[in-house]
Amino acid sequence: MLSPSDSATLASTTDVVSQALVAFILVGTLVLLALERAHRVLIVVCSVATIWLISYLTPFRLVTFERAVTHLDVNVLLLLAGMMALVGVLKETGALQWIVAKLVSSTGDDPARAVVLLWWFTAVASALLDNVTTVIFVAPLALAVARTVNAPAPAVILPVIMAANVGGTATLVGDPPNILIGSGAGLSFMDFVRNLTAPVLVMLVWLTWHSKRGLRRAMASAPEPLEPIAATRIPPITNPVLLTWLMGISVFVLIGFVTHGSTGMPAAIPAIIGAAAALLVQDVLYLRTNRPTAEERRHGILHVLEHEIEWPTLSFFAFLFIIIGAAVETGLIGTIAQSLEQAIAFGRDSWGLSDTGTVLFAALLILWAAGLLSAAMDNIPFVAVSIPVVATLIPTLPGDASVMWWALSLGACLGGNGSPIGASANVTVLGLAEKDGTHIRFGEFLRHGIPVMLVTLLISTVWCWWYVAW
Repeated sequence: MLSPSDSATLASTTDVVSQALVAFILVGTLVLLALERAHRVLIVVCSVATIWLISYLTPFRLVTFERAVTHLDVNVLLLLAGMMALVGVLKETGALQWIVAKLVSSTGDDPARAVVLLWWFTAVASALLDNVTTVIFVAPLALAVARTVNAPAPAVILPVIMAANVGGTATLVGDPPNILIGSGAGLSFMDFVRNLTAPVLVMLVWLTWHSKRGLRRAMASAPEPLEPIAATRIPPITNPVLLTWLMGISVFVLIGFVTHGSTGMPAAIPAIIGAAAALLVQDVLYLRTNRPTAEERRHGILHVLEHEIEWPTLSFFAFLFIIIGAAVETGLIGTIAQSLEQAIAFGRDSWGLSDTGTVLFAALLILWAAGLLSAAMDNIPFVAVSIPVVATLIPTLPGDASVMWWALSLGACLGGNGSPIGASANVTVLGLAEKDGTHIRFGEFLRHGIPVMLVTLLISTVWCWWYVAW
């Protein structure tokens, strides 16, 4: 048993038993999430409690409390909280309802056109911003559009998630794994754009066709809207002064996101500054036209903090980070990454592959391993551990093996579509949808996400073959 003084100094055990225990807990967590017999936050809380019981009451130290804290991605948690608060203030202006009405009414009597435009907007915005920030803005719009056109919410919101993950794959800042890869491999923003934009566009065209077919099938049994789509009434902006301020604040936040590579400012900082500015402006403008009571003054801000920030989603992320942290600390993820290197060497020696064949085999192995593993766990720690493995592997391969970086990027980003916990955007949107009254079951997500993951990985396979061959 560990004493309190020992827990801060003793590292996690990295033996086979420790790794097996973490693997069992991780797989068990995924199974329980799929069965949905309990709330997802309760499941991950119990998983973390089990990890700490083993760590402190047995010889197998999976992860201590002190080490677990280091795996909490505070940047992601504060980024989500800040953007949720900013969107919460934006709702008070009536801008979201106005955007939905304009979007729907401008597409004639075909509601699918409005939804398709929303999907493409999500993909493009996810490439320019990060996909988590994008879906925080888009998810309320998507849910409102679904209600307006009487479309089943899952048929609208699930392709939004897929479009965000696919679109974010195209650029350095679109998905967190790309930021890690760009930094570790010395790749620039334009390197990602030149190499990944073409396959991503092909994926988005297929995703649109596939999702639009599913939307039309889902709407075939849905009741018709109460009035023609083109006759949708455009509601007024309820607080134009606040909206003007928010537009300026949003520009500042956007500049902070785009320039974070040169300023060294984590994405959470402009998000928190923007949220603080939005809440302050909202409060000042409210005091100009209202005379609130002392009770209202003390609790006015709590409306946004309590009702607009999705605390269950943030809690789920925090405990999930700890579970993945145990996989990192015990060496489980490192073992998985190193096994890739051994498999490449085995394939080269056993099958007598040519130089081109060896590079292609290595790229496809990394692509599919990263894709499948990213569907089962958060892709950020896997990519962080895989970067030094790929960097070590590339000099041992013949010719130009830079395709390995693109294979890792494509696999990690696209594999996130395979399950509800595969990417941060997935968890965020599902939490926002549940708060809005739309519960999307684990199995329902898998039915939509797994085909998207497999087809996009197949497209990536063809692209890797073209890259290596030509």
